[in-house]
Amino acid sequence: MKLKLLSILLLCGWLFIPASAQNLQDMYTYKQIGNKYVVSIQNRAEIVKVLNTFCDERGIKSGTIYGIGAIDELTLRFFNPHTKKYIDKTFQEQMEIANLTGNISQMNEKPYLHLHITVGRSDYSALAGHLLAATLNGAGEFVVEDFGTSITRVYVPEIGLNCYELDE
Repeated sequence: MKLKLLSILLLCGWLFIPASAQNLQDMYTYKQIGNKYVVSIQNRAEIVKVLNTFCDERGIKSGTIYGIGAIDELTLRFFNPHTKKYIDKTFQEQMEIANLTGNISQMNEKPYLHLHITVGRSDYSALAGHLLAATLNGAGEFVVEDFGTSITRVYVPEIGLNCYELDE
């Protein structure tokens, strides 16, 4: 009886279980070496989401990130200082991460990753910019360094950006 009810609910769409649901904690493995972590992100994961989750779970409030890998979807952002707005552009093709680099801070008591990326295309040209999102299609190997302190960001209206708020 329970199996029939479950089947009816699934067929009618009243019980929805997303096929893509996956715990972000299962999307990476890591090894800690002193204040640094070597992080391997699983294939098909979205890099920025996983790195944000990693920093949040480890309580990393400031630091640096760098890495390499292969992706097949990339969204870059470009900041226009005149309008104080970002322009986003998505690319869907196989690309190699030549370099991903960035920093970790806190904003509103949550991890804030500021990442830039340079990728190589199949014609050996490159794309670069502020990384909004990227989906792995191959390996993703990163190093996260924890500074062991908190650095915060605040929105600066005159610039239109979230900037460091450093103690003097």
